[in-house]
Amino acid sequence: MRSSQNSVELKEKIEITEKEREIFDRLLGTLRFCNLDTQLRVAGGWVRDKLLGRECDDIDIAIDNMYGSEFLDKLKEYLASRGEQVQGDTVIERNPDQSKHLETAKMRIYNQWIDFVNLRSEEYTENSRIPTMKFGTPKEDAYRRDLTINSLFYNINTGSIEDLTERGIDDLESGRIVTPLPAKATFLDDPLRVLRAIRFGARFGFTLDEELKQDASSEEVRVALGEKISRERIGNEIDLMISGNGPVSAVTYISDLKLFGVVFAFPSSSEPAPSENCGSICKAFLEAIWSLIQTPGLGKFSGEQRRLALYAALFLPFRKTVYKDNKGKMIPVVNHIFKFSMKRKTSDAETVINIHRTTEKFLSLIHSLQLKSGAQVDNLDWATDILEHWKSISADDPEIPETSKIRALTGFLLRDIKDFWRVALLTSLLLSKVDGMKEDQETEQLDFQLDKLRERYLTIEGTICELGLDSIWDVNPLVNGRVIMEIAELKGGYHIREWQQKLLTWQLAYPNGSTDECKDWMRKVKAKRQRTE
Repeated sequence: MRSSQNSVELKEKIEITEKEREIFDRLLGTLRFCNLDTQLRVAGGWVRDKLLGRECDDIDIAIDNMYGSEFLDKLKEYLASRGEQVQGDTVIERNPDQSKHLETAKMRIYNQWIDFVNLRSEEYTENSRIPTMKFGTPKEDAYRRDLTINSLFYNINTGSIEDLTERGIDDLESGRIVTPLPAKATFLDDPLRVLRAIRFGARFGFTLDEELKQDASSEEVRVALGEKISRERIGNEIDLMISGNGPVSAVTYISDLKLFGVVFAFPSSSEPAPSENCGSICKAFLEAIWSLIQTPGLGKFSGEQRRLALYAALFLPFRKTVYKDNKGKMIPVVNHIFKFSMKRKTSDAETVINIHRTTEKFLSLIHSLQLKSGAQVDNLDWATDILEHWKSISADDPEIPETSKIRALTGFLLRDIKDFWRVALLTSLLLSKVDGMKEDQETEQLDFQLDKLRERYLTIEGTICELGLDSIWDVNPLVNGRVIMEIAELKGGYHIREWQQKLLTWQLAYPNGSTDECKDWMRKVKAKRQRTE
């Protein structure tokens, strides 16, 4: 192993797996079979990851004297001569509008997809990130890449590593994020490279070069990022950062480099307008929840739950921010960020907004859940009907359990948020620590007291599970709509929904109650109502 002062250890040589050896042998066999004077190189990320001792199944082959589709035809010809079948192949044409600047040929062999492209050089016009492409030398191809650590080649013909920028290996050893050419020109040619530099820096824990940071934060580059890059491409990069192993570092860079407002572009009609230091505040919430969900034994979060939990924390300071759409309707600004600023799935926006709504409601139940008592939750704006139903239930049963009210309220919350309830509980606990503080307060004053917060979370999670509410959303109502219509003598409409809420409140208050008991209670309520009428 090789190491530097920054203790990034590199392999002395690339270790090829058995499957990779078989693939490379077929590629070299193609050269011999077709009598080709061609150099084949594995480019970019595969070389970087191999030197770092990480496995990588993303194999991109760079070809020096023909297009990828041409080599693909030769490879298929060679495999056919050996009686071997191709598992799949395709050619993806250039599509500059979708940021696909060159033809890429793909083949699946040995259960592995391989990309084939020609070595190239690029020239950019002033107002477009779509380059003019032409065949290039290996050195030109290396220098056109985004970062020095991604510019390395593994020459399959010679079995050697090629560092044609003469600093890729040094920067990898030193843990530095540097562009092969001057950073500002690199970013103005393709501003998406700013976000890629941040993503790789966060992913590997590497340090962004000072010149790179200075140029990345320049007004010129910020404007280019906002104008030349599609929102979908920006969203893809952000998603990779949030889903990666260094989301806090990534957002810290985005905030420090003054890119927050460009990446998470707000509509001009946002109310209230975001503060100047909103990026730092958002980062503080993200850092807190990242620390919490990394705690062993603190909930079980799937990859998707983790991703959306981080987004929910990141945008928590904007949970009450709205904007006016084209029809004059006030919409949560988080919806705009997901659907327009990042071009993400509508379901992502809906889930995060639902987490924020549930967060505010959970906040009002935290103290009661800690005490396992509903004594302090008699006046909740969001639960007026539920509380009225519970009062009518408890009035007929003086021996109703003390926990029935808090069980009913929490049960309704969980049936709405479903398996994201642990995320909403975490975000509500974060808010409980800063409740009453001004939204634009200095981040240095945001003290989440994470150790105490962890204890509170585990206590409340334990209470919710003890009350039998985990997976309560999977529990079917004891009485269905048809039976409600029969007993209440209804033909449909609003009154059915009202009865459904009443009966669900009863069911949550009496977790061991039977269908017949629920029906009997309904008949008593109906009879009492008829007498009073």
